[in-house]
Amino acid sequence: MDGKVCLITGATGGIGLETAKALARMGATVVLVGRDPGRTEAAVTAVKEAAPDAHVDRLRADLTSLKSVRELAQAFRSRYSRLDVLLNNAGLIIDRRQVTEDGLEATMATNHFAPFLLTNLLLDVMKATGPARIINVSSDAHVAARLDFDDLQSEKRYIGFQVYGTSKLANILFTRALAKRLQGTQVTANAVHPGMVRTGFGHNTVGFFRHIVKLGAAFMISAEKGARTSVYLASSPEVEAVSGQYFYKCRPKKPSSAARNDALAERLWQVSEQLTGVKG
Repeated sequence: MDGKVCLITGATGGIGLETAKALARMGATVVLVGRDPGRTEAAVTAVKEAAPDAHVDRLRADLTSLKSVRELAQAFRSRYSRLDVLLNNAGLIIDRRQVTEDGLEATMATNHFAPFLLTNLLLDVMKATGPARIINVSSDAHVAARLDFDDLQSEKRYIGFQVYGTSKLANILFTRALAKRLQGTQVTANAVHPGMVRTGFGHNTVGFFRHIVKLGAAFMISAEKGARTSVYLASSPEVEAVSGQYFYKCRPKKPSSAARNDALAERLWQVSEQLTGVKG
């Protein structure tokens, strides 16, 4: 990974931080994206401790805000002329519906619309870089999910874990549609299920899911183990030409039938373009 630049969202803890450490140890320049300045600086320190010779940078962004995502892309472009790995890792789950400044439901805004916009804003940089890789962190929570385009913002019905699952389904559909658009380029796009990972994720909820997270902690894997597939997809020569797949434990895994629905993927792409103004 010497000379390669990796941009990682949700990098202040958990899987994102462990992935950053691993890639930094391999010689990559890692750019950590975080919302909280204190936590972001602490993450930079942790990566530098893990890889003292690595170049570690940080950028601030609030991924619930489309304006902030655009500013993030611009800030990155002002500092770097190449992007070898984009890891859309940041994730959110909340048990009460919240609406962002853009009028979007917060979970879908953070987990799908933000990476959709950020990826599209940085695609030309990645195409110019040469072989480059996009990795979208999804989850097996997508399996029972469905996309209701008549209620994409969950105004009629909101159940936190179901909305989270829908956002993870959107991640895979986005990856699938993106991979088709990248055919003929040197840029690949894949999605990953990291497994049930023991991190701080879900602890900001107060309802049923918080209790599930606590009860299941003893059976969850460490963040370091959860990061292995993301690291593999970012660095392994074995997957240099692989695109449009869903990975678990460093191997392709068949996602749900809904996640393999190309018509659904295309419709989501069109709606996402409209809601993010990505062509504007």
